[in-house]
Amino acid sequence: METLSPEVLEDLRHGRATRERKMAVCTGGAHLAPAERAEILAVLAGDADEMVASRAQDAILSQPIESFVEALKREHAIPALFSYAARNLADKPGVCDAMVQNKNCPAESLVPVVRHLSTLGIQALMEELDRVSQSPALAAALEHSSSLTVEQKSQLRELHGPGHPIDEAALAEAVAAAEPDIARRQTLIERLAKMTVAQRVQFAIKGGSEARRTLIRDSNKVVQRAVLQSPRLTDQEVEAFAAMSSLTDEILRLIAGNRVFRKNYTVVRNLINNPKSPLDITLHMLPMLNAIDLKRLTTNKNVPETKAPHHQQERSRNSSHHRHEASAHAHRPQKIKLFAFDDLLCLTRVRLGSGRQLRMQ
Repeated sequence: METLSPEVLEDLRHGRATRERKMAVCTGGAHLAPAERAEILAVLAGDADEMVASRAQDAILSQPIESFVEALKREHAIPALFSYAARNLADKPGVCDAMVQNKNCPAESLVPVVRHLSTLGIQALMEELDRVSQSPALAAALEHSSSLTVEQKSQLRELHGPGHPIDEAALAEAVAAAEPDIARRQTLIERLAKMTVAQRVQFAIKGGSEARRTLIRDSNKVVQRAVLQSPRLTDQEVEAFAAMSSLTDEILRLIAGNRVFRKNYTVVRNLINNPKSPLDITLHMLPMLNAIDLKRLTTNKNVPETKAPHHQQERSRNSSHHRHEASAHAHRPQKIKLFAFDDLLCLTRVRLGSGRQLRMQ
């Protein structure tokens, strides 16, 4: 059995090989790994030579579906394989999920497989804003899925619909904060003002740092989420976003919920010190702070008191005829700060283990 060189394999994968080479693959006369054979047969099934195409289609019938699933998961899988799988294998186990998981699978190849996806597959695809924003057909197919929530369907319609007129004042404010150069700022404003929601999503994912710094403040939640999915996003940008009190609770939750972002200590510290961060998230992060930052937190006036319920009770009791008690106990807030610090230390020790020292960074 002939062993094929990498050059010959590439020719086969792109339909450039000789007829004899193609027939050898179809008849099992060439030594190939199962995934490579599945991929090349998928290409040859659409060959212009009818004899080659017919032999390839026959050979595919004897190939285990696991070989196609493995081929679909590979980083360098070719478009012809995705196209063949979408047309002929979408109802086979594992095929749809492999296509969704492969970021290189074109959006148009996913359109016919949406109806075969599980609920988990649908939700995973909804998180892929790059592909969903690229293809109105894919968004339309997803919109008909019973696995989507009402809010998700609304987001899809907004993504590819006419959308709402952009708030030019808010846009100018966001660009001013992101781009110090006046000329470049004006160019960016003019460019963004003409974009649809889908185009802004694409710009957020593929644009430069000034685009991400601007669009993280976009009025559309989908655009904001797209910024966090950009492969060009830097650690420094995420650190800055975590500290921004102008961001929505939802975006701060997404940052906090991302395992990669949470590995960055500065991101964690900025989230905890951000007054807009949801309390239920930051409380779980407290044990991650080192002793110095934990102590600084108790003196941070921008962060809500951990004893907020106690403060509310005090205020309710401070009616007009009890105001003299407030002046008589002016030192009480400081005590509350100290109690809060003790509670934080206790919580940290419990979460880390009584025998472990606080991590110093």
